[in-house]
Amino acid sequence: MDKVVESAAAAVRDIPDGASIAVGGFGTAGVPWELVAALLDHGAKDLTVVTNNCGINGAGLVRLLEEHRISKVIASYFGQNLEFARQYLAGEIEVELTPQGTLAERLRAGGAGIAAFFTPTGVGTVVAEGGLPRRYDAGGDVLVASPAKEVRTFTVRGRVRDFVLEESIVTDYAFVRAAVADRHGNAVFHAAAMNFNPDVAMAGRVTVVEAGRVVEPGEIDPDAVHLPGVFVQRVIAVGAGRIE
Repeated sequence: MDKVVESAAAAVRDIPDGASIAVGGFGTAGVPWELVAALLDHGAKDLTVVTNNCGINGAGLVRLLEEHRISKVIASYFGQNLEFARQYLAGEIEVELTPQGTLAERLRAGGAGIAAFFTPTGVGTVVAEGGLPRRYDAGGDVLVASPAKEVRTFTVRGRVRDFVLEESIVTDYAFVRAAVADRHGNAVFHAAAMNFNPDVAMAGRVTVVEAGRVVEPGEIDPDAVHLPGVFVQRVIAVGAGRIE
């Protein structure tokens, strides 16, 4: 099936207010810049965004933050995003902080149809015990805090350890950036763009790939495919331009 659409604008035009969107990228590598920009122009608001980090100052997802289009973020860290930190501390946005590896697995598990999984990461911390601020009020008091999670004991590799239950993530849409994709959605990522993009793609009910180059089916060696086209619904060609 040919999944190529004519533009980023066409790829995002049906995204409604209140949608959840997983966005790929690690730092500035593998960020779907064109799709994020098209979403900004499209005007959807009250979005829940799942991403490793919410952009850097002046670029990427921070542009949606600046326009107050995002109401909730599930992410690993703030990074150097001053606007993200300001909105969180001012009570303007809800933030669910998740350990980086746990976030990747929550996305991958969602794409694999796994409801939840147990991990040792976060045991003995507020990640498992709850109380991590998710939203402040205007006065700086905690309005919403993370709940306590189930902890169970398992024997793994002969060692008895505690593990915390983490739920998987499935989103309405997913945006990813590939170096090359074919018209059926099979994609290849470049270097650090492999971080999060494959997992993000799996988690989306409607996954959109922006590719530096779109080729015909069969031009990508099957052994070189990082993301099978079965996980992709739309493909756009955007040119190399930025870091892939």
